[in-house]
Amino acid sequence: MAKFPAFNLPGSDGSSHARKDIDGPYIVYFYPKDMTPGCTTESCEFRDNIKRLEKLGIHIYGISADSIARHEKFIAKHDLNFVLLSDEEHVLMEKIGVWAEKKMYGKTFMGIVRSTFLVAQDHTILREWRKVRVKGHVDEVLAAAEELL
Repeated sequence: MAKFPAFNLPGSDGSSHARKDIDGPYIVYFYPKDMTPGCTTESCEFRDNIKRLEKLGIHIYGISADSIARHEKFIAKHDLNFVLLSDEEHVLMEKIGVWAEKKMYGKTFMGIVRSTFLVAQDHTILREWRKVRVKGHVDEVLAAAEELL
């Protein structure tokens, strides 16, 4: 099984977060942009299920290309209870293959393909979801986590 790539990214909590420092299993979800409807729904559903994640010992990280300042506003507005990481240069996104060509309204551009990764403590990717549809996604991730961990 593949390993989740090494990273060291700034977090909304004022700390730098590196893969090597994560103690326990974790979920990383990549989302296109703070304050947009789908991203807000997804983030709030993870927020609302934090107790289920904590019960399994799972850490959760949301990652987008937004700045830390924008993440802080997003967290404050929606009372998010986990760390958001900023990958403004798309380094981790490119390593994991979620920074890709997208099409919308007839235009082609580079952007984040909504994706989620369930990762074991040893950084082995247990399950991945790419091109995620928000509705029901968090429940699916949690069910997989409860089954695999």
